[in-house]
Formats: sequence, structure tokens, C-alpha cells
Amino acid sequence: MTQATRRRGRRARAVLAAVAAVAFGVAGCDTGGGEKPGAAASRTPSPRPTPLWDTRPDSVAAVGDSITRGFDACAVLTDCPEVSWATGDSEQIDSLAVRLLGRAGAAGRSWNHAVTGARMEDLPAQMARAVKRGPELVAVMVGANDACRVSVAAMTPVEEFRADFEAAMRTLREALPKTQVYVASVPDLKRLWSQGRTSALGKQIWKLGICPSMLGDPDATDAAATERRATVQQRVEDYNEVLREVCAKDRRCRTDGGEVYAYRFGTAQLSRWDWFHPSVDGQAELAEIAYRTVTAPGP
Repeated sequence: MTQATRRRGRRARAVLAAVAAVAFGVAGCDTGGGEKPGAAASRTPSPRPTPLWDTRPDSVAAVGDSITRGFDACAVLTDCPEVSWATGDSEQIDSLAVRLLGRAGAAGRSWNHAVTGARMEDLPAQMARAVKRGPELVAVMVGANDACRVSVAAMTPVEEFRADFEAAMRTLREALPKTQVYVASVPDLKRLWSQGRTSALGKQIWKLGICPSMLGDPDATDAAATERRATVQQRVEDYNEVLREVCAKDRRCRTDGGEVYAYRFGTAQLSRWDWFHPSVDGQAELAEIAYRTVTAPGP
């Protein structure tokens, strides 16, 4: 055998050895638990978890007081639920229910259980009526009447307010553990006084008994009147803190983050009959705040 032939033989054996090594390495990856070619592409992806908050609930029930009944928005001392921020069907409002469900859907899948004059102590019974409908969202606005009493001393104590709100939430959760809750803050009653006192007619209507603790003797600015209004204002802020704290303990509850309280109601947003309750324009603003909160992305 010539020297050239021997060199060609050694090169051939070297090539065969390299090929064998590569083949062994590939086989070794398989036997060691590695993925085979194409395995990643064929694996079924894990489904995304369902969001805890549904931004498009399919039915709405409302509970609360005169604001949710549209009181004094259409006529003096009269409920006007068709312009309610929560469930009204008026095209002037585009209520929360209409925005979520469409006009036809809202007609059949939204219910207003609010009662003019209601306080937080009335909320558990309203909630019990609401759960019979099985709504996917309950809209809550209550608390103004707890502060609007005949006197400062008659205002609902904060701990009673808390206990009643917790009882209402328990009533809901025992029947409907997955129903979502939107909670509006109590409006800034002192601002409503400062706006409404510019109307002589409004002040005459106030004498009929609308929020005496804040609106009584509306032109008085002495120390006693100032302290009285400040006390009512602090109680409203305490109520809003209760609403925030109780709601925060429920994974399917959202507050408006104090937006209703912070909203600067002007004369255009107040009833032209009592200069205290929201007008049609004011109801539309409340609907916008609620819709923005309910449809905000979240966990």
C-alpha cells in the first residue's frame, strides 16, 4: 500500500468517526430528556386566565337613593327614573346600563331598586331584591341621606354606616358570589350648598326639608353655621372612606376612586327645581364616571 493510499484511509476513518459522534450526540439529547425537533411547535399553549373583572357585564341592577331615581331631574319633587345615571333609557343620559348593554338590552336586563329617601340601613333590603334578578353587575350610590338629616346629631354614625354596608355586601355574596359591584362615592354636599345658595328659588325649596343639616339657614356664615357644615362635610368623607375600605375587601368590587365626590357640580349639573339633586346633565356626568370605572382594564 502506498503512503498516499494510507493517508486517504486515515481521512476516511476520521470523517466516519466525526459523523458517528454527531449522531451519538443527537441521540444522547433525546435520551437525556431534551425535546425532539418540532416538539415546541406542536405543544398546546396554556389558556390565558379569565380576568377577574368583566368589563362587559350582561345585566345591571341599581340600588341607592333619590339620585339613582332621578329625583327632581324632570319635574319638581318627583322621581324621574328614565334619566337615572344607572338604568335610565333617555337618550339624553346614555346611562350605565345603556352603554354596557345597548338600549334594547338595557330595557330587558337592567333594574332600578333605588328608593328616594333611602339611607345605608335600607341597602341590605334593596340588595335582597336585586339579587333575585341575578345581575352580573350591581351599581350602588347611597349615603347622602345619612348625612342629610334634620341635625348634625341625627346623622348616621360611621360604624353603623359600615355595618349596614357590610351586611348588604354579605346579602349579595351569599346569593351571587361572582356578581360585580360598582360603588359611587357620596357627593360633596358642601359644594352643592355653595352652588345652590345662589338661587332664591332653590333656597325656598330647601325649606321643604332637603338636607337640613347642610342646607338649613343657607345664608348664615357665622361660626356655628360654618362648624355645622364642616361637620357634615367630614361625615361625608368618613362615609366615603368606609365605602372604599369595605369594597377593597371584595375582589369583585370597584369604587369610583372618589370621582363623584370630587366632581365640581355647577349650576348646569343641578336640578333647576331644588339646586341640589343632579339635573339631566348631572345624571349624564354620573353615568360617564360609572362607565369609565366599570370598563377600565383590571385583574
